[in-house]
Amino acid sequence: MKAYPIKFNPILKEKIWGGNKLANLLGKATNKDNVGESWEISDVNGNISVVSNGLYQGQDLKQLIAEHKAEMVGVNNFENFGTNFPLLIKFLDAKTDLSVQVHPDNQMAKQHHNSFGKTEMWYIMDSDDNADIVLGLKSKDTNPELLNHITAQNVDTVFNREKVKKGDSYFIPAGKVHAVGAGVLAAEIQQTSDITYRVYDWDRMDDSGHKRELHTKLAAQATKHFESNGKADYSLIPNCSTNLVDCDYFTTNIMSISKIKVRDYSNLDSFVIFMCVEGKAEITSGLQTETIKMGETILIPASAKEVVFNAQKAKLLEVFVDHKIARPVQKAS
Repeated sequence: MKAYPIKFNPILKEKIWGGNKLANLLGKATNKDNVGESWEISDVNGNISVVSNGLYQGQDLKQLIAEHKAEMVGVNNFENFGTNFPLLIKFLDAKTDLSVQVHPDNQMAKQHHNSFGKTEMWYIMDSDDNADIVLGLKSKDTNPELLNHITAQNVDTVFNREKVKKGDSYFIPAGKVHAVGAGVLAAEIQQTSDITYRVYDWDRMDDSGHKRELHTKLAAQATKHFESNGKADYSLIPNCSTNLVDCDYFTTNIMSISKIKVRDYSNLDSFVIFMCVEGKAEITSGLQTETIKMGETILIPASAKEVVFNAQKAKLLEVFVDHKIARPVQKAS
C-alpha cells in the first residue's frame, strides 16, 4: 500500500440543534444554517467515507481496508475488526443543547442492535461565554427509573452540568449520561456506532411540530454511575505528544507544533488519524505532503513508518487504536 496523508470528503449532517460554525469557522462547504455534525472518517452503514485526494481518490474506506488489510489498519486491528473500521471521527457544532442522552456498551449494543457500543471523547475547540455540558448523574443513588420522568422542572436536579472552555477534553464511556451544550464546537472521537438513547430533549418540537422520540427504558438499562467527570488533566508540552485519553477502544493525544517535527510510528501497529483543532500544518508521509488546517482530518495508513510535521502554530489530535492498550471488541456481524 502507498502510505500517504489520506483525506476524505466530509459527510455533513443537519440536526435540529445544529448551527453554522462548521461552515463559518471550519470551512465546511454548506449553505445550511443547521449543520450539527461533520463526519470526517466514517464506516457507518450508508455513510462510508470516500477519499478526496491522491492515488486512492474516489475509493471508500471499506474498499481500502478490504484491499490493503493490515497495511491500512494494522495487524491486530484487522484481526479484531476485519473490514470494519473501529472509529467514527466527527466535528460537531451545537447551536442549542443536544438531547440528554446515553449510549449502550458493547454487550447491550450487540444484544439489541448487532452493533458496537459507543464510548467517546470530546475536545472543546471553541465555546461561547458560559457554555456548558451535561455530564453524568448528580448522585450515585439516582434510581435509573427516574430517567422515565425527566421534566423541565427536575432536569437540573438529576444531571450534572459543567462549564467548558477551549482546550477542555472529556472522556465519556458508554453508560454515562451526557449532552453537548449550546455554543460548543467540539472534535469527537468514538467507537463506530450511531446508537443514541434520548432521555430528555428539552421539550422542543421538530419542523413538523412533533417532539422527537425518547428511549427512556433502554436508557435506564444502559445508564451507569461514574465517580469521575472524565476531564483530562494535562499540560501542553511544545512539539511533543501529550496524552488525553487511553481506553479500551482508542488512544487520543494532543500535539502542539511550532517547528519541523518527525514522529516515528514504526513500532505502532495502527493507522493514525490527525484532527486539526487549531492553526494549520503540513503533514508529509512517503513522498506526499498535505496541508491540514483547523477543521480538517488526515489518516495515515498503518504501513507508514515516519511522519513529518511542519507548522508555525498548530494543535493536532493524534488518534490510534493500539492493541497494547485497547481490548479486542466482539465484531458486529
